[in-house]
Amino acid sequence: MTVKLAILKSGEDIVADIKEMVVGEGDAARVVGYHLNKPCGVVLKNKSLRIDNEDESYELNLSSWCPLTKQNKIPISADWVVTIVDPIDKLKEMYETQVLTDGTSKSASVDQQSDTDKST
Repeated sequence: MTVKLAILKSGEDIVADIKEMVVGEGDAARVVGYHLNKPCGVVLKNKSLRIDNEDESYELNLSSWCPLTKQNKIPISADWVVTIVDPIDKLKEMYETQVLTDGTSKSASVDQQSDTDKST
C-alpha cells in the first residue's frame, strides 16, 4: 500500500492508495497514468499558525472523490497530475483508519469527517 497525496491540475488535493500505470518495459517504460484506490478529496478547512511554540494546526475534511462510481480503483491520466507527495502523518492515519480499514462503503466512511493535526 502506498498512500500518497496527489495535486491535480484542477487544484484538487486527492489522498489515495496510488499505483502507477506503466507502458513498456526496461528503459522504454514510462508512466502514463495512475490508479487511485479509494480516492478522497482533501479540503483544508482551517490553518492556524502558532508562533510561540511553532506548531501548525490543520483542520481537514475528507470526502469521497468521484462518489457516483461503483469502482474502487479510478484511473487518471498522468497529464492531470501536477505532483505526488507524502501526506502529513495525521492525514495518512486519518485516511487509513476512516477509508481503508473501516470496512464500510467509501461514501459512508468519509462524509463529514474532520480532524486536527499538530506537527512541527
